[in-house]
Amino acid sequence: MVSDFFYPNMGGVESHLYQLSQRLIQRGHKVIIITHSYGNRTGVRYLANGLKVYYVPHMVIYSEATLPTVYGFFPIFRNIVIREKINIVHGHQAFSSMCHEAILHARTMGMKACFTDHSLFGFADASSILMNKALKFTLSDIDHVICVSHTSKENTVLRAALNAHMVSVIPNAVVASQFKPDPSAPDKNFITIVVASRLVYRKGMDLLVAAIPRICQMNPKVRFIIGGDGPKRIDLEQMREKYLLHDRVELLGPVMQHEVRNVLIKGQIFLNTSLTEAFCIGIVEAACCGLLVVSTKVGGVPEVLPKEMIIFAKPEEDDLVDAVKDAIRMITCKEVSPAEFHDQIKEMYSWVNVAERTEKVYDKIWEIKNPPLMERLRRYYGCGVWAGKIFCIVMAVDYLFWRFLEWLFPEEGIEIAPSFPYQKYRKMCQVDDKKNEERVLNQ
Repeated sequence: MVSDFFYPNMGGVESHLYQLSQRLIQRGHKVIIITHSYGNRTGVRYLANGLKVYYVPHMVIYSEATLPTVYGFFPIFRNIVIREKINIVHGHQAFSSMCHEAILHARTMGMKACFTDHSLFGFADASSILMNKALKFTLSDIDHVICVSHTSKENTVLRAALNAHMVSVIPNAVVASQFKPDPSAPDKNFITIVVASRLVYRKGMDLLVAAIPRICQMNPKVRFIIGGDGPKRIDLEQMREKYLLHDRVELLGPVMQHEVRNVLIKGQIFLNTSLTEAFCIGIVEAACCGLLVVSTKVGGVPEVLPKEMIIFAKPEEDDLVDAVKDAIRMITCKEVSPAEFHDQIKEMYSWVNVAERTEKVYDKIWEIKNPPLMERLRRYYGCGVWAGKIFCIVMAVDYLFWRFLEWLFPEEGIEIAPSFPYQKYRKMCQVDDKKNEERVLNQ
């Protein structure tokens, strides 16, 4: 798995990588994650169940995305995949430069590659045009693509000019046992609205800043808990100062993944103001905790939850305020059953199911024959009158660079890393669990 976005950074992509990797390990696969370093977290780290993570030193330029180097990542990437005996490279998120470079290098080395797209993009603004061209370059020579919703699939097929048959839809999921409702947690004297999101423009923070004062004025018993961090946090702080809402708007800052449930259960309503969203794992976690969801009707959000769990609003201030008003009325009239929400989500979204479907994709691409060099050049050449020629040059230089690395650092001279003893680790965990159960029973 390769992506710029992984723990300790928080978000849906990070959670997806971790949970999918854990389930694939449980199904008998060897999984490693390659990401960039985060502060002092550099080098090799082991997470739960022996999940190995390579934190590669890399320059971050914006919102945890690394500087595109095209070839600078190749030497260490080649060393890692040879050391770990990797067969399939799975890249995540179109924003990730490391993901695009890893897929290019993996195909040059003759490895299987697939890609999961977690976001939606437009077609008009400069940044979207540039990103879509980069995505078309990467996906011109890919074995398979996974999207998290049908809306995301349509968007990706159009952006990258893909054959729809080579794109699968596999949604996100949630560990239901980690998001159990607690009816006693919310303050009975208030109606608490929870927001848990990156505080960035794409997540509709400007909309939230405009709506909060109106909602607070509309109902004196409403308060907000906002978890997350980002450049828009200063706008929220200024809004709180301007309208004197210090006692009704609580800004928590960054929230660790294991603390998300403790934040969610403090509320009765979850508010999502995203302007674009491919899936939104946050609303699934909130519904699993028994919260009624109010969300902007954008992207793949309408596909995610049953209609009794969610109230939709247009991405407009007035409509959002009206939707929150309806949600407050439902909470006041006790029309929401947290336990029923949790039971439904538990049946709908499972990481075990996601891992099984992803495994089928791996099995499918494993049977595909690798294209010869001329076929790869033909695919890149078809990306545009000028872009096609540039892409062919980039790919040809990448191939020559790989041959140079093969000569300079022969594969035979790279030490193979010992595999984590998964079976022994599982047996030790099972023994510890039995001892803990016996201890509890004896007490």
